[in-house]
Amino acid sequence: MPERQTERQRFQGKTAIVTGAGSGIGKAAAMKLASEGASVALFDLLDDRTQQAEQEINAKFPGAARSYDVDVADPKRVEDAVREAAEHFGRIDIVFANAGINGKLAPVEELSYEDWNKTLSINLSGTFLTVKHTVPYLKHQGGGSIIITSSVNGNDRFSGFGMSAYSTTKAGQEAFGKMIALELAKFKIRVNVICPGAISTNIDASTKVSKDLEEIVIPVKYPEGSQPLADGPGKPENVADLVAFLASDESIHITGARIVIDGAESLL
Repeated sequence: MPERQTERQRFQGKTAIVTGAGSGIGKAAAMKLASEGASVALFDLLDDRTQQAEQEINAKFPGAARSYDVDVADPKRVEDAVREAAEHFGRIDIVFANAGINGKLAPVEELSYEDWNKTLSINLSGTFLTVKHTVPYLKHQGGGSIIITSSVNGNDRFSGFGMSAYSTTKAGQEAFGKMIALELAKFKIRVNVICPGAISTNIDASTKVSKDLEEIVIPVKYPEGSQPLADGPGKPENVADLVAFLASDESIHITGARIVIDGAESLL
């Protein structure tokens, strides 16, 4: 009986692209994949956070990570970065389309077209562009795994008042993921969608909130907390573990799935 692979070997010789890799879920997933042997291309706006993520990963796993200055809403920057990563690492096997923003929270009549379109461009079009430009490389390898970060918002819960643009993108990502899962199945490319609930990240830092938001809010209160399984939001590392499972051969017969990871938040 063959000896079970160690975690360090699970992704040995494979390359992963992670978008939104400078912080939060993206950074945790990149660290997890690198810890198990993967080379990791970090796609994000090239700022102090992204450079720090690269340094932290390489300090633990020398040469495992390289960062790329990418705005996922920009078709050329995505295409160029995918090509550069493939040329540098020699292959692409895993794609984690994770980049996203909350955007602006506002009543629908107060939400500008520019704010609506910005959220759709990053969250939904960014996912499309990431997948579109990586699929040829996955086909060349004879298969691979694509994981998309959606959300319980727009799929399981709808009380995120003012988040109409965000929730629309999250519902769209699920439909997109299922469509391409079927399209790519014959190429042995698996596509799965994960739907986190509240996770401790810094995504709220860039969120804009309209002064009129309180006018539409219907109070939803949970006296004993909104996280039945945990005392507070989940951790990025919790999601990273799920990403690693879906990226690995342990999930070889799973595609087109939508997996909720929210500590039972959306069941309330």
